[in-house]
Amino acid sequence: MSELLTAAQMRAIEAAAIASGKVTGLELMERAGRGVVDAVLEEWPELALTGHRAVVLCGPGGNGGDGFVVARLLKERGWEVEVFLYGDEAKLPADAKVCGERWKGVGGVRPLTVEAIATSGGDIVVDAVFGSGLTRPPPEDVMRCLSRIHFAGSGMLRRVSVDTPTGLCMDSGRMLTEMNTNLMSHLTVSFQYQRIGHYLGAGPVMCHALRIVDIGLENEFQKHQRGECFVNSVDDREQLNWGLRKYQLGRSLDFTHKFSHGHALIFSGPSGHGGAARLAARGALRIGAGLVSLVVEPEALAENAARVDAVMLRVVGTVQGLRLALEDERINALCIGPGLGVDRAGGLLEVALASGRDCVIDADGLTALAGDAGLFGALHEGCVLTPHAGEFARVFPDIAAKLAEPATKGPAYSKVDATREAAKRAGCVVLFKGADTVIAGPDGRCSVNSAHYERAAPWLATAGSGDVLAGFICGLLARGFDPMQAAETAAWLHVECALNFGPGLIAEDLPEMLPAVLRRLDV
Repeated sequence: MSELLTAAQMRAIEAAAIASGKVTGLELMERAGRGVVDAVLEEWPELALTGHRAVVLCGPGGNGGDGFVVARLLKERGWEVEVFLYGDEAKLPADAKVCGERWKGVGGVRPLTVEAIATSGGDIVVDAVFGSGLTRPPPEDVMRCLSRIHFAGSGMLRRVSVDTPTGLCMDSGRMLTEMNTNLMSHLTVSFQYQRIGHYLGAGPVMCHALRIVDIGLENEFQKHQRGECFVNSVDDREQLNWGLRKYQLGRSLDFTHKFSHGHALIFSGPSGHGGAARLAARGALRIGAGLVSLVVEPEALAENAARVDAVMLRVVGTVQGLRLALEDERINALCIGPGLGVDRAGGLLEVALASGRDCVIDADGLTALAGDAGLFGALHEGCVLTPHAGEFARVFPDIAAKLAEPATKGPAYSKVDATREAAKRAGCVVLFKGADTVIAGPDGRCSVNSAHYERAAPWLATAGSGDVLAGFICGLLARGFDPMQAAETAAWLHVECALNFGPGLIAEDLPEMLPAVLRRLDV
């Protein structure tokens, strides 16, 4: 997995590299500016020819220095370039001032005002006003200028942001302005490392397409920082293969049998409400649990018997019946919640948690948990909670309220902060669902499973997909994965299955995509 940095971590890495004497701040600005130009030409190869026009908006800090470099390099390529500066040129930081002087050797600088940019336009506009260090709402006149320039001239410009679109908090993915400015970029170019805000909240929408440019700071991370949050990705496919093969997922060894691959119980609700649990059961079976039993009420037996084959059925009508069922020590993973009904979920949860089995708690299970302090107190490190935003607010109302507060300064409270706090309070793994799913353990480990950029899968927003995810996690728990590994692996595979199918996906399709995904991974 690759690290997601905060703005402060990135500043520390840059400062350490400069202090070491290996690179100067001016050299970093030159590398950043060149990286932006290269990324623009890679994104739009048709702009490689001369005769194009650019508008570059520079701010009063280091981001503005990067912008001056971009302007000069485009000018050297034969472009017509206009540069606008927000703030006092005399107060620019030293390195940015040098970049500005170099630009002024080939072009002029005008103040960034709505009046000045009213007639400007061209092929691209470069937003280098405020970068990742922004900690307060940007001035309204800046936001008006940005809004105006994006739609100036004869048509909409290609919008390029340096590091981040102005106003976006890089620690949270939240906008530090409430102005409706339509400032989404077509391309965002950042440097060396991805930031948390690139993957949370409004970040992926505002950035649109993200390119990370190497500016020579790779070794500084290991020396001066440690990973605290990660992209839930597969940078090293062999590493994922090792994790999956460790439990023989997808492969059968001669000396193994179904019980050696785990036995998962998926609890189902009353007659007419069993679809969610059946989806979860199918997911658990497909991902590799040796046995999966669907636990049903007596009156729902016939309905479920008509819908499942490889998934076994077990009738449990009472809490005492569950206690008896759990005397079978081969049962090692439980899934409680999908379509279960809140009352039934509460009673079953008490017994399930007391058994100490690994347990996925979803849907109605979460609602039951929210209404019972005793149940919440019985959570243990083998549990995985999988709330969407509404369920998260029921289980952790104060944390959700904090997350819902307007972002008035940076670093703003983020979904990563909220999930970490929830996991620490619950004492178990919390998977906070969304296109920016955040997975956190009680020890503070955290990853973001993003379905954005090249992994965008909007068709995952379909009824039942979360039930399948719960089943994936439960199946991996049955195989012996630890809760954090099960949640991260299941979430990643969940998106891969959606991408493998494409538009038109319904929840039933997700488990059926697993064989193709695992074959592609050579598992």
